[in-house]
Amino acid sequence: MPKMKTKSSAKKRFKVTASGKIMAAQAGKQHGMIKRTNKQIRNQRGTTVLTDQDARIVKKFMPYG
Repeated sequence: MPKMKTKSSAKKRFKVTASGKIMAAQAGKQHGMIKRTNKQIRNQRGTTVLTDQDARIVKKFMPYG
């Protein structure tokens, strides 16, 4: 049986933690920072853990992750 392929777009955007959760960059930080409040910019730093519903979708794209 051939190996399954990982989606290249998923392996670039997501990281699997040791406990199996999916880490992703915060959304809404690419452009338009002048419109955002300072509180929103501050809270969107770094990465975040995806919800269970979203993680289930991403895990299908990363069979060995």
